[in-house]
Amino acid sequence: MKTLVHTDKEQIEAIIKKCDICYVGLADTDGTPYVLPMNFGYREGVIYLHSAQEGRSISILERNPRACITFSTDHDLVFQHPEVACSYRMRSKSVICWGRVVFEENFEKKVEALDIIMKQYSDKSFTYSNPAVVNVKIWKVEIDEVSCKEFGAPHKKTMPI
Repeated sequence: MKTLVHTDKEQIEAIIKKCDICYVGLADTDGTPYVLPMNFGYREGVIYLHSAQEGRSISILERNPRACITFSTDHDLVFQHPEVACSYRMRSKSVICWGRVVFEENFEKKVEALDIIMKQYSDKSFTYSNPAVVNVKIWKVEIDEVSCKEFGAPHKKTMPI
């Protein structure tokens, strides 16, 4: 089994769209890592997240706005030989993105971001109360760098001559 690197934008976006959660990695100024699962939305190279106005992640981001966001899908345990433990591997596809978190404060843009997030999970249209929009923290992460890999891909078999 091998690992494939993908650079095609459509394939990267397909993996992101297939996920229902992402993992957001942050690092405090002393190097302490902090990773949290989050709901998200994605559109045109930007990841949108939402949270409470305060908390550990917000405190960290105020000191260091850099984030690493990971998406993983299509998990399946595969093997080359059923009796050889080290021939087992988890087949999966992943996308890792790096960028800087910017907090969106504009009311209309917050509503737009919430719509993008909800579009990840439903085709319905939603309305939001004024207090809900005012009290939510919207994170906007423009992707600076992206990596996409497929793990445990089978080797191509040669056809007999």
